[in-house]
Amino acid sequence: MSKPLDIIVIGAGICGLSTAIWLRRAGHGVTLIDKDYPGAGASYGNAGLLAQWAIVPMNTPDLRKTAFNYLTSADSPLFMQWSALPTLMPWLWQFFRNATPAGNAHMTGALTHILTDSVAQHRALTKGTRAEDWIADSAFSYAYADRKAFEADAAGWEVKRRAGFVPEIVEGPAVQEIEPILGPETKCLAVLKDHGHILNPGAYMEALARVLEDEGGIYRQAEAQDIELTGGKVTAVLTDQGRLTCDRAVLAAGIWSKPLMRKLGLKVPLVAERGYHLHFTGPSQMPNNPMMMTQGKFAVNPMASGLRCAGTVELGDTTKGPSRGPRDLIARNVKRLFPALEYEDVEEWMGFRPSTPDSLPLIGEINGTGVHAAFGHQHIGLTAGPKTGRIVAALIGGQPPNIDLAPYDANRF
Repeated sequence: MSKPLDIIVIGAGICGLSTAIWLRRAGHGVTLIDKDYPGAGASYGNAGLLAQWAIVPMNTPDLRKTAFNYLTSADSPLFMQWSALPTLMPWLWQFFRNATPAGNAHMTGALTHILTDSVAQHRALTKGTRAEDWIADSAFSYAYADRKAFEADAAGWEVKRRAGFVPEIVEGPAVQEIEPILGPETKCLAVLKDHGHILNPGAYMEALARVLEDEGGIYRQAEAQDIELTGGKVTAVLTDQGRLTCDRAVLAAGIWSKPLMRKLGLKVPLVAERGYHLHFTGPSQMPNNPMMMTQGKFAVNPMASGLRCAGTVELGDTTKGPSRGPRDLIARNVKRLFPALEYEDVEEWMGFRPSTPDSLPLIGEINGTGVHAAFGHQHIGLTAGPKTGRIVAALIGGQPPNIDLAPYDANRF
């Protein structure tokens, strides 16, 4: 790189914040913009897990057999906004086309490259800054009804083992000794050591925004409305606060990246995976470490401000408010699996995860325009955000990273 560049980063979630910080550390002039406060969307409401182990995509080869049961069962963590089905059909067709052994191997390999060093990537991003105290080291447990239920997940665990995630199995009364919050319905834990989680995602995003400013970057509350190209190259981002000139731009606005991609000539098959959480304040019990409750498919995270239970998938759009079904399912499972839990209050939240039909994000330059994509991470955005930002910063600086970026090609659709 011959000289520093002026760069606009659109979107102040974890991907945008990480990209902006790494670009600033490379010596560029960086302005980060967002229509709201830092982390206002999915980066605020996520489960707070650094899910290094989340390398098995949702569209596994057995999906064609199980999808109908998932969609029709009242106890399933998969929901559908049926009114949105006509617009979802092209995406669903591609999603099911990827649910093959070959597709699964491709997706798993790509997820492994961007997820398995997540804790180290967050540590590198925040070392010596005001944001590092929001990262906690922890174990992570998959909670099962019994050993038989664990063994039924053998295919997924084999994939994890090949990536280096080998669990310690705990059974019987020892389960409640390790995690007293668990009721008698949970008789088996598969424990992974040396992981981590975020103690307060919203506070973490706010701290990262301040880190950017501490290091000489700019944060502005402004809504990106268009991207100006001159001779096929980006020259400015047009916002509700005026025109911001730039040499490069980064599109990291999650689900809201889709309309801006259309302005660049790409129709990206991106849908809203509507995620939910219940956040219990003043809980009478807290787990010692984060867990995945396989009965109900929701994550549990002990945070600085209470107990967060997050999960379920509702495919739909961004125009309608929360549905009762996903929230009620989490509440029923919390009551069943943590029978002694009491609390002062509960916050209900719903947000939009940007999901692609091949379960992989878009990372890299868009059609040679100088605009780089950093979005589409589905439910792994918090986990992969810092590494995504580091990759994009390296690409803009003319230093391709030492991994194959073809699976994340921003132009692949």
